[in-house]
Amino acid sequence: MSRIVVIGGTGYAGSAVVAEAAARGHEVTAFSRSAPAAPVPGVHYVRGDATDEAALSSVVTGTDVVVAALSPPGSFRDVYRTVARLADAGGARLYVVGGFSSLRPAAGAPRFVEGLSHAPAERAARSAEFHEDIRAGAAVVIEDLPATPETLDWVYVSPAGTFGSFAPGERLGRYRAGGEVAVAPEDGGTISGADYALGLVDLIEKGDQHRAHVNLAY
Repeated sequence: MSRIVVIGGTGYAGSAVVAEAAARGHEVTAFSRSAPAAPVPGVHYVRGDATDEAALSSVVTGTDVVVAALSPPGSFRDVYRTVARLADAGGARLYVVGGFSSLRPAAGAPRFVEGLSHAPAERAARSAEFHEDIRAGAAVVIEDLPATPETLDWVYVSPAGTFGSFAPGERLGRYRAGGEVAVAPEDGGTISGADYALGLVDLIEKGDQHRAHVNLAY
């Protein structure tokens, strides 16, 4: 069993990963600004600000696996750079909850983020910022993670196109996994939070992906 810390462990994706990992017997710490609505038995909850490096270090130090599950708005890229540096220093593996737009529709094709036709800004409540948030999220795997030292073992895990609290879905106990090419390229597909967490914790337990981009979808 691994010692796993989930940064953003009370959010949509983070809470699902926390529940899945704890159910499998891992030692789980959830780090978040807010308390959980429904605490998972056996999970250690730590409240703190992810922009506070000392607070991050207190939960990352001594762990085996770090799962970064923050939402894009704000200074999350800076936070992820700090998380990556701390994970590397401590020898922890890093798994990042990513976005669909960083994927490609086919091998060698431009990433979805280069067009964003699948994500019309007018559909977003924060239309002026929506596409910038998407580009920033994709930059984590396009620019930031590849620039980390080779000693950092990271995996960026993109969900299907339809994924989030607006479409929670149900646990089906299955998923398809691919690389940086979307496994459902026409419409992006879908996946529930529970099954995304199932796939991510499977990746942690198998440990066979290294400095890699993975896609999980039905």
